[in-house]
Amino acid sequence: MQRAISAPGVSLRNVEVADIGFSKQTFVLSFDVTNPNPFPLPINHVSYGVKLDKKRFANGQTDAAFTIAAQSDGEFAISVELDLLRTAPQLLYTVRDGTMRDLPYELSGKLGIDIPFVDPVSFKSSGEIRLLDREIQGRNRNP
Repeated sequence: MQRAISAPGVSLRNVEVADIGFSKQTFVLSFDVTNPNPFPLPINHVSYGVKLDKKRFANGQTDAAFTIAAQSDGEFAISVELDLLRTAPQLLYTVRDGTMRDLPYELSGKLGIDIPFVDPVSFKSSGEIRLLDREIQGRNRNP
């Protein structure tokens, strides 16, 4: 069964700065996923690693409960809380710059497929992305 499953394509659609506080920053990572298989893929967990501008930004694993329709595109989002002041102060500058310019990203991870005897399927992609800031967007919408 493992060989019968083609790996889905996963890419990082956007990184949204949801909240910036002194001791905690919250980001929402949104992903696009493409299922090349002629059958739906039920996903039960996602493990991921994201680098922004060649710096480790976020990694982890989250339980998930979504299905990607057969030969179709889908999306999912993960909320990530970080303490950049303690764990990666240099990323504060990257985050600030990322709201003004496109940043290169690297994404890797695994999708847990909820089909018996099927191991998690790896994914990897890279590209450029601009960080979205809710606060800045709100100010731009309401002049």
